[in-house]
Formats: sequence, C-alpha cells, structure tokens
Amino acid sequence: MVTFLGVLTAVGGFAVILAGLTWLARRVRRHGTGGGIMGPIDEIYRPSAHRLRIEIETHEQRMLPLPAPQEPR
Repeated sequence: MVTFLGVLTAVGGFAVILAGLTWLARRVRRHGTGGGIMGPIDEIYRPSAHRLRIEIETHEQRMLPLPAPQEPR
C-alpha cells in the first residue's frame, strides 16, 4: 500500500509539472513573450537565432502603425 501511494504521488507530481508547462507554453504563444526566457537556450542549440531575433525586432520597430479609421459622417 505504501508503494502504491509513492507511485501515485510521483505520477501525480509529474502530471502537475506537465500541466504547468502546457499552460506556460500556451501563455507564451498567446502573448508572444518568451524570447527573454528561451533566447539564451535557443542560441546554444541554434547560434543563428540571435541574428534572426535582432532582425525580427528591427522589423517590428520599422513597421508603421495603421492609420485610425475615419469616423462616418
């Protein structure tokens, strides 16, 4: 019985961790954040990621805001 509770606790803890990571991934995708968190790790495995991220940030800064729609008269 003690072994069963230990296994159940381990599986439950693993499920909670996976659920938390799933929630974090959805939040990062929705809000577009995560570059600061995953940036250094991404650069370790893909060295060109830094250059690509700089280009994306530059492109976002250069984009002009859309004009406001005119009010109907």
